[in-house]
Amino acid sequence: MAVYEADEDGRDTVRAKGGLWAPGLVNLALGVPAIVPLYLLWWLLTKYLPMDCRQVEDVVEPGVINCNYTTLDHAWVIMFLLAVTGLFMLALVLLVDVLLPRRRGRRTGVWLAAAVLIPVPFMVCLALA
Repeated sequence: MAVYEADEDGRDTVRAKGGLWAPGLVNLALGVPAIVPLYLLWWLLTKYLPMDCRQVEDVVEPGVINCNYTTLDHAWVIMFLLAVTGLFMLALVLLVDVLLPRRRGRRTGVWLAAAVLIPVPFMVCLALA
């Protein structure tokens, strides 16, 4: 599907640079390295947050039934890695979806709208697992 816009004079319509395929494919490709921070976020939401305890000392308290020492032990590493890989992915998305299209004279709205496709590879992996 071709995208058309007005030229500089505003009289004629010309085909816009790029199209819809390039932003979609590039954002799907960005989704492959985004699997790492998305998985770390999924781990925190499904393993760490539902627990009844937040410290190692809470493991021995009576009445605490949903507390796993291994999850508590790994939580700080997961949070650190999520921060590092999440910031890296945000910088990559900013570069690919905002800065490069502006530099090449393309519309950033189409690129940012295609950013919705970034979690698709993670969802596919999650569905297949």
